[in-house]
Amino acid sequence: MSAPAFLAGEKVRLRALTEADADGPYVGWLNDAEVCAGNSHHVFPYGRDTARDFIRSANERSDALTLAIELAADGRHVGNIALNQIHPRHRSAEFAILLGDKAVWGQGVASEAARLIVAHGFSALGLHRIYCGTFADNAGMIALAARLAMREEGRRREAAWKDGRFVDVIEFAVLASEWARQENSTN
Repeated sequence: MSAPAFLAGEKVRLRALTEADADGPYVGWLNDAEVCAGNSHHVFPYGRDTARDFIRSANERSDALTLAIELAADGRHVGNIALNQIHPRHRSAEFAILLGDKAVWGQGVASEAARLIVAHGFSALGLHRIYCGTFADNAGMIALAARLAMREEGRRREAAWKDGRFVDVIEFAVLASEWARQENSTN
């Protein structure tokens, strides 16, 4: 049984990860080269014990908010989303998302989940800046960053080793004031 919704939209609910999630499709996502093409996972095999350890640790942290993305329609766990490295003094956090269920790619699930957690970061956590970095060839994450009103801040040249080659990492961020302007213009 999954945990109750922490944040909810029309398509998705975001909830705490539970150890039971390690018994579902979650572990397979991190062992799938296609799912992990745009992130730093899929370097070592990922097992259920590792997933359980991560879930326990994630639920105990006060410097990160890691949530499961589940479909509102059927409760299926389709990915994870997080605000990592929450810094109370600088009031910043790093955004991360893993949409593991390929059947929901391109259906707006990532966009809605991202909007929910970013809005929560600015309103409930009082953040001033939310940032992320992604591989230069990760078109999906670059498009998601744009939908979140994130601006490109820079490029770290050949900063990551992925699939036998060095790739650039593009850095993005959105400030609370920019987020508020975007939200006001869409409402």
